[in-house]
Amino acid sequence: MSLSAWFSHDIFVWVVLPILIFVGGLAYVSLGTLRIIFVARGQRFLSPLLGFFEVSIWLIAISQIMKNVSNIGAYLAFAAGFAAGNYVGILIEEKMAIGILVVRIILAKNDDILRNGLATAGFGVTSVDAEGINGRVKMIFTVVRRKDLGKVIKIINESHSNAFYSIEDARSVAEGVFPPRKKSA
Repeated sequence: MSLSAWFSHDIFVWVVLPILIFVGGLAYVSLGTLRIIFVARGQRFLSPLLGFFEVSIWLIAISQIMKNVSNIGAYLAFAAGFAAGNYVGILIEEKMAIGILVVRIILAKNDDILRNGLATAGFGVTSVDAEGINGRVKMIFTVVRRKDLGKVIKIINESHSNAFYSIEDARSVAEGVFPPRKKSA
């Protein structure tokens, strides 16, 4: 069987092509999710590179759908790949844990336990006196690597289980105190 005959064979058109389109949709959206994250983090060189591959995959997938316009399997495969790509992109981003976060903690009572717990774990701590709706409070700031966020939340919950805290992305950070990175063996 020639290559052109294989591409027009029913097995290719109704089984293989939708699978390829699904994989293309999954890859296209996963790359798009990562590209958006890298744009938000100011990655000027990686973002356009991911965008190039993202749109290339999209063009190939859409061109195959348009060539096989009567193949409902191709449409469903692209939609399923799109949905799966969102999920996979988020999973990849969570595993990569790229970036720096600012954790802001507001306490109505003594902050010594929390400050000491964060400092002992190697995190920088800044404490500020503030005024809340119910009176004086302490506002504690710490800047952490995203992969260390779980440790910080654990320290917060162990020292002040009812503490109010918020977390936001930091686009860039200069200097700071961070726990030492583990060296890979």
